[in-house]
Amino acid sequence: MPVPSLLAVFAHPDDESLACGGVLARHAATGARTGVVTATWTADTSRADELAEALRILGAGPPRLLGFADGGVPESAPGRPPLCEAPLDEAVGTLVGHLREFRPDIVVTHDAYGGLTGHPDHAHTHRITVLALHAAPLERLYPEAGPPWQPSALYLATYPHSAAASMGNHLARAGRRANAMYTVPDELVTATVDVRPWLGQKLAAILAHRSEVDRGAAPGRIAAFPPEVRERLLSTEWYIRHPLLPGTAAQSELAI
Repeated sequence: MPVPSLLAVFAHPDDESLACGGVLARHAATGARTGVVTATWTADTSRADELAEALRILGAGPPRLLGFADGGVPESAPGRPPLCEAPLDEAVGTLVGHLREFRPDIVVTHDAYGGLTGHPDHAHTHRITVLALHAAPLERLYPEAGPPWQPSALYLATYPHSAAASMGNHLARAGRRANAMYTVPDELVTATVDVRPWLGQKLAAILAHRSEVDRGAAPGRIAAFPPEVRERLLSTEWYIRHPLLPGTAAQSELAI
């Protein structure tokens, strides 16, 4: 049975590699169509160039950018509103266009917390994605965005409580305890994916975000870890399957 096509939707360049780089590489390795939509930054910026290199490494095609500004970084999208201040209908409609054009079987995005950090852009990208998934199959919503399309599954990239407990403060930002991370009860996780065969690609994609490495953000912290710590942090990915509309077509599953 062919591995289903997958479209990932994340807030910032580097989120895709950190949260689901292994699953993206896994699907691409089977010949499945994979792609990434990034909610912030525009095509003429350095981080968009870094994103293009990361997606090349993961086999996820060219960047697809919604073009809103990263919160607090106006140069990320000159003249455009920050993601969390943008008109919701505009953001949802733009993403619906990508869904209808790409026609994925599976969509992956942030969990409702917005991942470990609870970043507002991450949490808002989750909301936009859920709304777009419900709108995409309805022909009278955003008719200008193309023919309706209903993905068969939505997965939320997440971390269980046990991951924070076992990985300790390696997961936490400087000055923040592991028990302050936004993790979910283990029983909510519906897919645990061992991505060790694709760990080299995932790490290379993370490190392709050079500006984040240089400023000591998550890719920079990962770059500084010994190889054994990197493997422990990056070799497993966790997902929550999110229910979609009743009557959805045959369900697709993440490649596990």
